[in-house]
Amino acid sequence: MTATAPREEQLWSRCAGCATLLYRKRLRRNLDVCPECGVHSRLGAPDRLRQLVDPDSFRPLPDDPADVDPIGFVDVVPYPHRLTAARTGTGLAEAVLCGTATLGGHPAALAVMDFRFLGGSLGCAVGELITRAAERALEERVPLILVTASGGARMQEGVLSLMQMATVSQAVAALREAGLLTVSVLTDPTYGGVAASFATNTDVVVAESGARMGFAGPRVIRQVTGRALPDGFQTADFLLRHGQVDMVVPRRALRGRLVALLAAGRAGRPRPAEAAAPATSPPVPRQPTPHTTATATAVDPPAEVADPWATVRLARHPGRPTTLDYLESAFDGFVELHGDRLGGDCPAVVGGLARLDGRPLMVIGHQKGHTTAELVARNFGMASPAGHRKALRLMRLAARLGLPVVTLVDTPGADPGVGAEEQGQAAAIAENILALTVLPTPVVAVITGEGGSGGALALAVADRVLMLQHAVYSVISPEGCAAILWPDRSAAPQAARALRLTAPDLHRLGVVDEIVPEPADAAHADPDAAATALRDAVRANLSPLLDLPPATLVRRRRQRFRRFGAARAGNRAGAR
Repeated sequence: MTATAPREEQLWSRCAGCATLLYRKRLRRNLDVCPECGVHSRLGAPDRLRQLVDPDSFRPLPDDPADVDPIGFVDVVPYPHRLTAARTGTGLAEAVLCGTATLGGHPAALAVMDFRFLGGSLGCAVGELITRAAERALEERVPLILVTASGGARMQEGVLSLMQMATVSQAVAALREAGLLTVSVLTDPTYGGVAASFATNTDVVVAESGARMGFAGPRVIRQVTGRALPDGFQTADFLLRHGQVDMVVPRRALRGRLVALLAAGRAGRPRPAEAAAPATSPPVPRQPTPHTTATATAVDPPAEVADPWATVRLARHPGRPTTLDYLESAFDGFVELHGDRLGGDCPAVVGGLARLDGRPLMVIGHQKGHTTAELVARNFGMASPAGHRKALRLMRLAARLGLPVVTLVDTPGADPGVGAEEQGQAAAIAENILALTVLPTPVVAVITGEGGSGGALALAVADRVLMLQHAVYSVISPEGCAAILWPDRSAAPQAARALRLTAPDLHRLGVVDEIVPEPADAAHADPDAAATALRDAVRANLSPLLDLPPATLVRRRRQRFRRFGAARAGNRAGAR
């Protein structure tokens, strides 16, 4: 009996949906879809490719990116040990397989994610590979197909994993400009930074039957809101009803539907790629930018707040100046503009016209508050889809008027509520990131307090990224990271140290261009001095951008975010 047990486990499989015991070969012939209840089992990337592409047509991209451990992350297990275990368990080098192939005779570039590899998380190597796939599609003038399966950005790589959302999005933008079709196939599950970037900013979004997609996961939403979730929440049919996908397709029909899309895309005549702002411009070594003002010389925080957890608490201090405070003290003549023109006016995002030294500009920022009542009224600075769409409207208005954009980032993250998911939170963030990669006007972003995850990045894809001395910027909150990778949330101080989320950390990693010093005891102790320092830093960083042609601005912005790939991250890790 014991000798035959392994064979029985290989021959039979129990359906996760109806618990029926299924003959494994029968299940495989049915494309790993239960013939009794129709549940679609998760597929690894190699199996997915075998089902989709023409036989023997897949050619993997050459030159795997270098191994990276950019921030030396250690929780209960060092990050390199997790990578080794994932590679041993899956036989893959990373959480995505990329290459070229044909489907029904139509050529395409493909990037297929694999949830088995660290939850399909988006890290520097994954972002690099998907970006290379997009660049290959642009080079060969073929469509790009992305098959997503991910829990979100890889927190073991800190904010550098967050940067991949922008890196891949701008590669998708280049394909849009070239008139080349992009298609994403959502599979189960697709969440977090992947959902809020390239999974939802393609031309066509297809959901496989049984897929789930959203910005925040169900567990997070239940914990934050304390609400029960609606039946079928975030499922493919839910997404279709709420207008977030183009179609829901069962696995057996998926290849045929993709072939039809590729045939339609091939029938068109793509125009030449835009020469003004090519996303494929080769990365150039980043040179340290000299500080241009006397107020920008403080890089390291004072010793009494050197601990990252202490910095987190300062960034969250209720007395810390808000966006409206800075608009009153650091800028002049603010005229607030409301609404997303689609049915909402999110109070967590404020924006409008202002002046800096007499120059008109558009200022957009997250708004928290100082009292409990203000924080509740402003949803603690957590933007809804209406807030992101309001910001997008104001950015585009600034571009039409030829005005520079200044963003002030202070949010624990985007709104994780049920209503936000129903209104397309992931797609709203993705559209902001995509729009900022092509915005033909100068953009300066300042992290003034908390820079939390994709909700922060939606306002921070900029030509220059500044950060107040006691602000933080992270892919996930320390509490959230601790709850996932440590036994409980009490390890938040340890997680804060591991995430490398302080201004000096991010300046060393090249994510932040300049640190804006704060008064003694931090910004809340002397808001006027903090406003003066912010105004001086924005002025100094905005001035050199004003005379640059729009095409140059966009090209340099793209080069800036293209540098956050795996090879550069490896260099940063070696320099620590």
